[in-house]
Amino acid sequence: MTEALAAPEAAASSPFAGADVFELAGWSREPGFPRPMFDEDVWDLRGIQGRPKQMSAGQLVWDFTKIINPRWRLVAKELLIAYCAPAHPAVAQLPRAYRTPRALATTARFVPLLAPWLNWLTGQGVESLSEVRQEHCQRYLHFHSKIRDKHGRPLRDTSSSQKRAIVTTIMDLAFYGELFTSDRYQPDFRPWNFARPATVAGNAKQAENKTQPVPEHILTPLLAACLYIVDVLGPHMVRLLRQVESRPGKTGGHRPRTADLARALDEHRYLGEPLVEIIDRQLDERLARGWDREDPLLRVSFQALTTRAGCGEFRASMLTPALRRLTEDALAEVGLAKPWGRSQPTVPRADTLELVPWTLPLHTRDVQDLAGIARQAALTVIATLSGMRNSELAELLVGCRRTTEIGPGLVRHSLASKIIKGQKLGGLDDEWVVLEEVHRAVALAEQLLAAPLPGQSLFGRVSFHAGHTRALLPFVNGPRGQRLGLTPIPDGQVNLRMLRRTLSIELAYRPNGMLAAKIALKHLSVVTTEGYTARPGGAQAKLLAEVNEHEQERNLALAADEFRNYQQGIMPSGPGARDLIAFFHHVDHELTRQAAASPHVRSSDRDLRNLLAKRAGTLHLGTANYCWFADPSKALCLKLAGTPDASRPLTGMCDSARCPQATHHPCHRPVWAENVTRTKTFIGSLSRSQKGERLRLQAELDRAQRVLDEIDSAASNSTQ
Repeated sequence: MTEALAAPEAAASSPFAGADVFELAGWSREPGFPRPMFDEDVWDLRGIQGRPKQMSAGQLVWDFTKIINPRWRLVAKELLIAYCAPAHPAVAQLPRAYRTPRALATTARFVPLLAPWLNWLTGQGVESLSEVRQEHCQRYLHFHSKIRDKHGRPLRDTSSSQKRAIVTTIMDLAFYGELFTSDRYQPDFRPWNFARPATVAGNAKQAENKTQPVPEHILTPLLAACLYIVDVLGPHMVRLLRQVESRPGKTGGHRPRTADLARALDEHRYLGEPLVEIIDRQLDERLARGWDREDPLLRVSFQALTTRAGCGEFRASMLTPALRRLTEDALAEVGLAKPWGRSQPTVPRADTLELVPWTLPLHTRDVQDLAGIARQAALTVIATLSGMRNSELAELLVGCRRTTEIGPGLVRHSLASKIIKGQKLGGLDDEWVVLEEVHRAVALAEQLLAAPLPGQSLFGRVSFHAGHTRALLPFVNGPRGQRLGLTPIPDGQVNLRMLRRTLSIELAYRPNGMLAAKIALKHLSVVTTEGYTARPGGAQAKLLAEVNEHEQERNLALAADEFRNYQQGIMPSGPGARDLIAFFHHVDHELTRQAAASPHVRSSDRDLRNLLAKRAGTLHLGTANYCWFADPSKALCLKLAGTPDASRPLTGMCDSARCPQATHHPCHRPVWAENVTRTKTFIGSLSRSQKGERLRLQAELDRAQRVLDEIDSAASNSTQ
C-alpha cells in the first residue's frame, strides 16, 4: 500500500527526543523559569532571555495538547524545532528547509496555525498525513478565507497575510516531511505545486507601497490634539495621578459609628469641601436595592466618609435616621461633587487661548483613564514624528532618553531602543535622533508609570489602534475635549504603518506638507539625517531610504508638471529659466522624434519620465523656488558658504533671484506676493528717522516685486 510506504517506521524515534528545548534552539534562559523538554506536550518558554517586549507571555506557552491526534503533536514539535534550529544535523540535510533560524515571534505565530489545520483533517476523517490530497488543502483554505462567528457564519474576508500564513503552514509540512518520525505527507505530494504562498493567497504583486498615508483631515487634528495633551495637559495629569496614588486606602479599623461619621461630616463643613459622589455603577446598585430616585442621599458616598473617619467598611444597615439627618444637613451646606480635580489650574483653550480649568471634577477611575489617554497621546507623538516601528516602540525603556550638547546652546536629543525586525534574538541596540517634542513625550510616558524603574518598558505591548479608538478619540471628540477647544478627529483608520509612511512622504514633499503647521519639517529632516549619520546601518537609515524614494517620485511628478506647463506656454522665470526651457525643448523634440519613428506606438508617461529622470534627480525644493542643482560650481549658496564641493544645496542661504540654477513658477507666486504685501506694510510703519531701515526694506521690496512681475509675465505667455 502507498500509505505503508509513505509512513515512517514505527520504531523510529525523533532526533530531538529527550533534549532540552532551549539547548536545541540555542536560547538562553532566565533564572527561576522552567526548562521544557522536547518530549513534553506543553513548552513554557516565558524564560527566554532577550525576547521581544512586543510578545505577550501567552505567545510563549506552546500547548501541543490542543492537537487531537497524538501522532501529529510530535509532527508539530519537530517542525517548530526545525524552524529554530536549522543547523541541527537532522534539519540541515533537508533540501527545502530554511537555512536561517526563524525569528521567535514568527515561529510563535505558526503555533496557533498548526492545530486548526491538523484538527480539521481529523474532523474530515483523515487519520494519517499520507492521506492528505490537494482537495483537502483547497477546501481548508476556502473555508478559512472568511472570518466566521462561533456558529460558522461568515462575517468578513480573511486578510491576505493570514491566508498566506495558512498556505505556508500546509506547505512547510511537506518541506520538512523527511524529518518527521511519526507521520508525514506522501513523498510526491506538493501542495499547490509549491507555488508562492502569496500567489496562492491571491496577493497581487504590488508595484508600489500599498500602505496609505494618514489623510490630512485626520492627521492634522490628531497631531494637534496629541501635542496639546502632552505639552499642556500632561504635567497636570501627572500631578493629579500622583495625588490619587497617594490617597489613603480602606483601613481595617473598627466598625463606623454615627459619631465617627458625624466627625467626618463636620470636617467637610469646616473645610467647605463637598461630599463625595458615587460612581454610576454604585448608583445602579442602589436603585436595584430599592433606593428612591428622589432620595437626596442617593448619590452620597458613605464609604468615603468612613475612610475619612479611619473606620472599616460601611454597610447599608448603618444608615440610621440620625446619620441620615446629619448627612442631609451637611449636603445642603457643602454640596456634592466627584472627589478629584475640584480646584485645578487653568490652561489656554486650544482654539481661542481662553483660560479654562484643565479638568472638571473626576472620579478615581476617570483619573486613571486620563493616564491612558496621555500615554496614547505620547505614543502617537513619538510614532508620528520619529517613524519608529511597532517593535522599536515596544523596546523603549525607562531611562532611554539621551541629551548631548553638540555646541553652545545646541543639544541633540535621542532615544535608546533596539532593532528587533530581522535581527537575532535579543535585537540590536540602536539610537534614534529625535525632535524635542518626541523627547518630551517620552518623558511624560515615564512620569505616567506608577513606580518607574530603570529598564522598565514604557509602553509594553504596543496596541496602537486599540488605544487610539478606545481612549484618545472619545476624549478629544467628547465633552472634555470640546471644552478644551480641541478639533474633533474624524473617523478613519490610523495605524503605525500609516504614520511611518506619512512621515516619509511629509519629509519628501516639504515644505508644503500637512505637518508643517505644527512641526518644523526642516528641523525634522535634519534630525532624521543626523540619526542616519550617527548609525548608518540603524533603523533611521531605513526611514531615510523611504524618504529618498518618495523624493525621487515627487521630483519626477513636479518635473513632469512643469514640462506640461511649458507645452501650454506657461514658462518658468528666474535666473535658471533659460537652461530649463532649453532642456524642456530638447525633451519635447525627443518625444516628437520618437513618435515619428514609431507612428503606431503611442508615447506614454513612462517615456516622458525616462527623459526627465536625470534632471529631476537634481531638483531641490525651496519655499519660494525650485533649485536645479545640476552643477555645484554654479550654486550661489555654496559660493557664499565657501563649500564648493558640497553634494546638496544650502537652501537656508538661497538667493533665488540671483542663483543661476534657481527658477520660479506659478506655484511660488503666493509666497512672493505675500512678501511684497508684508514688506509694504513694514515700510509704511517706519518713522522718518529710520531711513537706513527704509532703504533696506525698499531694496527687498523691489527684488520681490521684480520676481513677482517675472512670474506673471512668464505665465501670461500661454494666453497671448
